[in-house]
Amino acid sequence: MRNVLLIASVALAATGLAGCAGSAQPSAGGSSSTAAAPTNPCKADDFKVTGDFGSAPKVEIPNCKPTSELIIKDLVVGTGAEVKAGTTATVDYQLTTFSDKKILDTSFGKKPFDVENVGQAQVIDGWNEGIVGLKEKGRRLLIVPPEKGYGPGGQGIKANETLVFVIDGVKVTPAA
Repeated sequence: MRNVLLIASVALAATGLAGCAGSAQPSAGGSSSTAAAPTNPCKADDFKVTGDFGSAPKVEIPNCKPTSELIIKDLVVGTGAEVKAGTTATVDYQLTTFSDKKILDTSFGKKPFDVENVGQAQVIDGWNEGIVGLKEKGRRLLIVPPEKGYGPGGQGIKANETLVFVIDGVKVTPAA
């Protein structure tokens, strides 16, 4: 499913995204019969990622409310060249969906993925923004809200899904 990352970002400015709809109504006894959704917003440190650079990571999704902000955290600070706007970043990645905690796509154990012309690449906005600053030999966690991901859905992604990426910086090639 490598084509997940090849799809151009969806312009959502004119689209009204549905919020987290649905409020539980109390029963006649005054209490709700459904479990309450988490209300604490997710932070980078809530996500647990194990595994070494170059190997497929294990990601634990916390019980928190996804934020509408792009979350970026370097798990391993790299030692090589840094991804800048216009460069080509060769990366390994793993995509886990927030809502069902399933690995949806990965390049680990396969061919790394080239993100050409970072900042204007034909990938989701969360990547164009979130991999800038990643260094070669570095590992980064990106928590991508729907507005910077696939929004209403596409390429097998649920509507308004929060995306959890672990990305390894394999190589950075300067702009021509």
